[in-house]
Amino acid sequence: MKTNKSFSKRVRVTRRGKIIGRKAGQNHFNAKGNGRSNIAKRRTLAVKFSNKAKARFLVGA
Repeated sequence: MKTNKSFSKRVRVTRRGKIIGRKAGQNHFNAKGNGRSNIAKRRTLAVKFSNKAKARFLVGA
């Protein structure tokens, strides 16, 4: 089974196996939001995955 390359470019796997990704909704229309929410959107967050989904998208992770 191959790794899903379009998905693997959007996330990063840490040494301990956590999957880190970006928050959604930060491509455009950011001027209307307040500063606190815009700063919060820049942060990364750990994405929860079942082992089955990890095996499907990220082979060897």
